[in-house]
Amino acid sequence: MFRDGVVSTAKVPTRARQGESVVAAAQAVGADDVTRFTHGTTVATNALLERRGARTAFITTAGFEHLLHLRRQARASLYRLCAAHGEPLVPLERCFGVRERMGPSGELAPLELESLPDIEADAVAVCLLHAYRDSAHEQAVASELRRRLPDAHVVASHEVAPEFREYERASTTTIDAYLGPVVSRYLLALTGDCAAAGLPTPLVMRSSGGLAELEEAARHPAIALVSGPAAGVVGAAVVARRAGYDRAISFDMGGTSTDVCLIVDGRATRAAERDVTGLPVRLPSVDVHTVGAGGGSIVRRDAAGAVLVGPESAGADPGPACYGRGGTQPTVTDANLLLGRLPKQLAGGIEPDRAAAERAFTGLDPADAVQVVNAEMLRALRVVSVERGFDPRDFALVAFGGAGPLHACALADELGIETVLVPDAAGVLSALGLVASDERHDRVRSYLAPLENAGELPDEGEADLRYAGQSFELTVPLQSELAEAFHRAHEERYGYADRAREIELVAVRTADVRRAPPLELPAGEPLELVGPAVVELSGATCWLPPGWVGARDGPTLIVTRA
Repeated sequence: MFRDGVVSTAKVPTRARQGESVVAAAQAVGADDVTRFTHGTTVATNALLERRGARTAFITTAGFEHLLHLRRQARASLYRLCAAHGEPLVPLERCFGVRERMGPSGELAPLELESLPDIEADAVAVCLLHAYRDSAHEQAVASELRRRLPDAHVVASHEVAPEFREYERASTTTIDAYLGPVVSRYLLALTGDCAAAGLPTPLVMRSSGGLAELEEAARHPAIALVSGPAAGVVGAAVVARRAGYDRAISFDMGGTSTDVCLIVDGRATRAAERDVTGLPVRLPSVDVHTVGAGGGSIVRRDAAGAVLVGPESAGADPGPACYGRGGTQPTVTDANLLLGRLPKQLAGGIEPDRAAAERAFTGLDPADAVQVVNAEMLRALRVVSVERGFDPRDFALVAFGGAGPLHACALADELGIETVLVPDAAGVLSALGLVASDERHDRVRSYLAPLENAGELPDEGEADLRYAGQSFELTVPLQSELAEAFHRAHEERYGYADRAREIELVAVRTADVRRAPPLELPAGEPLELVGPAVVELSGATCWLPPGWVGARDGPTLIVTRA
C-alpha cells in the first residue's frame, strides 16, 4: 500500500480462493479508505499453461475449419522432423464452418445463418475471413450464437484482435474465449470479496503495461495474459527514470521464473504479438521474455552428469530445502545460502536451515548451480538486447524480485554493463508498478494500404509499417516524418534502408490513457558498501561480489564496478 509517501507491504499464504488472499493482504497492510485499488494476476496465464480453460468451440468461414490445426505450416522444431506441435485449444470435432464469404473489398457470398450447426460448448470463438476489414457477417454470427447459447462466453475476432493474418487472429480469439469463463469467475468473485471488505473494485493490470477496468478484463481475459510481469516492468521503468537512466533492462527473478524486458527512452518496449506455450496472441504486450529460472528452480544432473537447473521448481510448498518445510531437492536458493549470499532471516520470517541445504546438495557444487542458472538468464537478457540490435553496455540493469539482486552483478559482468540499479523495494516492485500504472485502453485499426494513400493519421500512437512485398512489419511511433522514421528503424534492425521503395501501412495502434496519480518512491537508509557484501532489502537480498561497490542516497541502491 502506498499512502502519504509511505509504502506498507505484507506477504500472506495463498489460499484455495485466491480472492481471499488478495483481501487478506490488503487487510494486513491496513488498507482502509482506499481510493485506488490495483491488481496483477496470473490466473489467465496459469489457466492457459495448465489447459484449465472452458470447453470451447470454434466457428469460421466454411472450408477453413482446420485453421487452428494447420497453423503456419512451420515445424515445431527446425531440426527434428517428427517433433509435434502442442494440441490446439479446440479439437477438430468442435471446429465448425458457416457459409459466407467476405473479401477485402466487401461481401463475396451472403451469410447463411441456417448453415450454422447446433453447438454444445461453454465458450465460442468466432473468426471469419476478412472480419478485420468488414465485421458485418461476424457480428451476425456472434449475435445468433448469443441467442442460442445465452450462458456461453462468445467472442468475435473483430472485438478483440481486428487484424489481418487469419491464424494469429483465430488463435487470439480462441484463447480469449477459452479463458473467459475461468477468469471472469475469479474476477467477479474478487469483486464480491473486495466489496465485503470495504475495498473498491480493483483495476486489473493488462499485458500492455496499463490498467483495465475489471469488467473489460472479465470480457476479454487475453488482455491480461502477462499481467504480473507487466507490472514489474512498469516499476523498473519508474526506478530507472528516477535514477536518471533512460535506457535500462528490467531483470525480475522470482521463485519460479525470470522476466526480462528492454526499457528505451524511459518506457518499456512493447510488442504487437507474443507466443504463449506455442500459441500466438496478437495483442499489445510489454516485450517481456521469460525463462524458467528462479530461486526455487531445482538443481539436478542429467544422464551424462551435466548440471541442469529448472524449469521444474520446488514452488512455495514445500519450497527450497533450507526453508525447513519438508523440501529435500536442491534449489538455487539453497545454493546461494551455501555460498554465503543470504542473510540469517528471509522475507516472511524464514530462518534458512543451512544443514538441510547441505544435505540437499550432496554430490553437487552450489557454485556450479549458480553458474548454470546465470547462463540461462544471460541468454534471456541477450534475447531482448543483442538480438534486437541493442548493445547492453549502453543500458543499466534494474534488478528486483526476491532473487534478482543476488545474481545481477554477475550477469552485468558478462554483458559489460557498468551500472546495476537495485530499488529498496526490490521484493515488491511489481506492486509499486501497479500503483504507478496508467489506466489504458488499447485500440488497433488495420489499413493494408500504401502509406501515401492512408490519409490523416492520429498524432500519437504507433504504426506497423513494411516495404511493399515484405512479409513482416516494424512498429514505429507516429510522427510527422513517419516514412523517414521507418527507413531509419529498418536500417537499424536489418542494416539497410531502401528509400525508393513503396512503404505499406499495415495497422495503426493507439491508446486512451488516464494518467496514474504521482508516485514518489520511498527512500531507503543511506548506504555505502564495498563488495563482497550482503544487503538485506524489502523481500529480497542483494549480493555485491568483490570488485563492485554500492551507494544509496534515496530509494535506489546504485551498484557500479569499483
